[in-house]
Amino acid sequence: MKKILLVFALMTTFITIAQKKNGTIYIEHPAIDVVNSFTQAFVKGDTVKLASLLTDDFKNYNGVSTNPSDKGTDKAKYVKNSYRWFDELDYFSISDFPGAYPDAVEYKEDNKDGEIWVQTWDLLKGVHKETGVKFTSPIHRLIVVTKDNKIKTIINYNNEGIFNELRQSFSDRTNGTIYNHHENINTVRKAVYAFENADLEKALSFYSDDAYFLNINDDLDKPETKDDVKKIRQEFLDAFEITSIDMIGYPDYLEYEMANGRVVMSWWDFHLVRKSDKKKITLPMHISDDFDEDGKIISEILYFNRAALEK
Repeated sequence: MKKILLVFALMTTFITIAQKKNGTIYIEHPAIDVVNSFTQAFVKGDTVKLASLLTDDFKNYNGVSTNPSDKGTDKAKYVKNSYRWFDELDYFSISDFPGAYPDAVEYKEDNKDGEIWVQTWDLLKGVHKETGVKFTSPIHRLIVVTKDNKIKTIINYNNEGIFNELRQSFSDRTNGTIYNHHENINTVRKAVYAFENADLEKALSFYSDDAYFLNINDDLDKPETKDDVKKIRQEFLDAFEITSIDMIGYPDYLEYEMANGRVVMSWWDFHLVRKSDKKKITLPMHISDDFDEDGKIISEILYFNRAALEK
C-alpha cells in the first residue's frame, strides 16, 4: 500500500511539474475589437479603413500553402485584393461560425513586443456575381495585433476547393454527350411499358438487385429497396387501373465525363382510373434513372404530385 501511495504521489508531482502556464486567453479584449473592425471594413470594401488598421510591414499568409518559401502578401497588395471580395460577390458576409467566438491570446514567453494573437473561426458566404458560384466556407484566421492596436500578421486557413469551381466557371466546358436514342433509353421504355401492362416481374428485371428507389414525396434519406418497391407498385396496381402511359417529348440519355455518370431522364403522362370511385386521373411524372456500365438501372427517383392521386 505504501508503494502505491508513493507512486501516486510521484505521479502527481510529475504532472504538476509538467504543467507550465505561458500566458492568458481573453474572451474580451481590445485586440478582438480591432479584428472585428477589420472584418467589417473588409466586408464593406472600405479599403481606407482597412489600410488604417494594418501596420506598414503587414504580411498576409496562406495557412494551407505548400510553398516553404512563401514570403506572404504585403500591405498594398493585400488592401487592393481585399476590395475584389466586396466588388465581385453579392451577399458577401463573414460571421462567427455557429457556436464559435474569437479568442485573444497573450503569450508570456517570447513576446517582448506585447503582441496579441487573435484566433477566429468564421463562416464566409457570398455569391459570385459573374458565375453564380456560391461560397459557403468555414475559415480560420490567426491574427497578430500589436500593442498599438494595429494588425501586423494574418494567417488564413480556408478550403481552396471553392476557388477551383470559380476558376473553371469562366469558360465553357463540355461534360459528356446527350443521346436521344440509346440502349439505356430503350431499357427505360421497356420497364415503363411492362409496368403499364402490370408485368411487375419484367419491369423490375431491368434493375440491378441492389438498386435503390426514391420518391420526391417521401424522405429522400430513406431509399426503398427493390423488394420494397415491388410491394409498393403492386399496391398501386391494386388501387388504379392503368389505361395508358404516354411519353411526353422524348427521353434524354446523359453520359457524363465527370464521375462516369449515366442517366436517362424521361417524362410521362400516366392515364389512370381509380378503382374505388372510377375517377379518371392524368398524372404527369418525371423519372430519372441511373445506370451501371452493364446497362442495369441502379437507382431511380420519381417526381410527381401524390396529392393528384388522392383528390
